[in-house]
Amino acid sequence: MKPGKRYETASKLLDRTRQYTPAEALEILNQLPPAKFDESVELAFRLGVDPRKADQLVRGTVSLPHGTGRSVRVAAFATGDKAREAREAGADLVGGEDLVNEVIKGNIDFDAAVATPDMMPLVGRAGRVLGPRGLMPNPKAGTVTPDIGKAVREIKAGKLEYRVDRQSNLSMVIGKRSFDERRLAENYLTVVDEILRAKPSAAKGKYLRSVTLSSTMGPGIRIDPARVRDVPGEVGAAQPA
Repeated sequence: MKPGKRYETASKLLDRTRQYTPAEALEILNQLPPAKFDESVELAFRLGVDPRKADQLVRGTVSLPHGTGRSVRVAAFATGDKAREAREAGADLVGGEDLVNEVIKGNIDFDAAVATPDMMPLVGRAGRVLGPRGLMPNPKAGTVTPDIGKAVREIKAGKLEYRVDRQSNLSMVIGKRSFDERRLAENYLTVVDEILRAKPSAAKGKYLRSVTLSSTMGPGIRIDPARVRDVPGEVGAAQPA
């Protein structure tokens, strides 16, 4: 397909042979022609890890200081008092075996899922549906917990789960085009620091192979991995990755 005029105009603002500093990338992003909707802003990494090896799997959660700007629908697998706790915390869907059966049928109207530990034998029945979509609750991600109200509130506030894929790629939404540059910069730095912190000790060689910033309808803006923390002023001091 031939790129649209808006995309072509946006591409002309970039030098494809360059790798930009984060500050430059955010400035360019702000100058790109806007779409007819509030685009999401995504940060993508290619990592120097081998995800096939358990000791090189990059996975975890991170809470963005300014959220993602998206309305996240959360499903809570819980019953009794825990179900009430989840509803009061803002869960969009709450249920036990009934909700599991709906998921097995393919009725998935949510973006994230949490569960109490006692529900996991039931939720496991829907693993073939939830797993490939990245929606399976997991204790390591804090989405299997007796404190289900807290888990729901954190996700609603902008807590993200991340996991490197089989090709060593990892991407996360860090906000919206409508965010001002400072909010995007602070969300950006929070994600970068988390990915750097999550570097497996078994990973050898260059860890950050590539870093790209983009909006939903815009071209990718390549960021210099060696200057990945070079953000404006008080947001963070420039340090090599």
